[in-house]
Amino acid sequence: MYWYKLKLSPITAFLGGIMLISGLPSCRPDIKQSGAVLKYVDISGFFKADTAKLTKLNPLVNKTVTHNGVTENKTLHITNWGQELNLFIQSDINRPAWKNSYKIQTTDSLIVYQAKYPDLRTTRIVIKKEGNKIKWVLIFNHTKNLLYETREKLSYFPDSAYLIEKWQHVKLMGLNNYRIEGILKK
Repeated sequence: MYWYKLKLSPITAFLGGIMLISGLPSCRPDIKQSGAVLKYVDISGFFKADTAKLTKLNPLVNKTVTHNGVTENKTLHITNWGQELNLFIQSDINRPAWKNSYKIQTTDSLIVYQAKYPDLRTTRIVIKKEGNKIKWVLIFNHTKNLLYETREKLSYFPDSAYLIEKWQHVKLMGLNNYRIEGILKK
């Protein structure tokens, strides 16, 4: 990423550090249902496969980063797709403890997972499919504790674009809004 070129104030840099630290609990190794069929679509597996594909293709990306209204735009090659799409990968809901934690609604082309409990980080996933192919994915995450509250909306369109919208309020520090948009050039 190239956020350091935004000439962030020390407070904003500190908030970025808080944001990084707040994501650490979600960096635990994935715990899959060993030997069992996954109950929900394998979000982590899907994004890991897509990051491998994108790494191999190495597409040119028109990337726009906005932090609290300050925007920077560049056209570049992403050097680490796993890091770029990590928030998507970390939104996997296939953990043994969560096997009955989501309501599932399906139609011919949509799958919707809705959290049954407010303390779950990933609150909603909407997947649009055409046959067996995923056309797009929307993921909504929410975390709230004594120090901060974070909301994320993650949108992914395979071979086309991704959008990460993040709102974060840290007590005593204030509000931060982030928006990262990547458009893959063909």
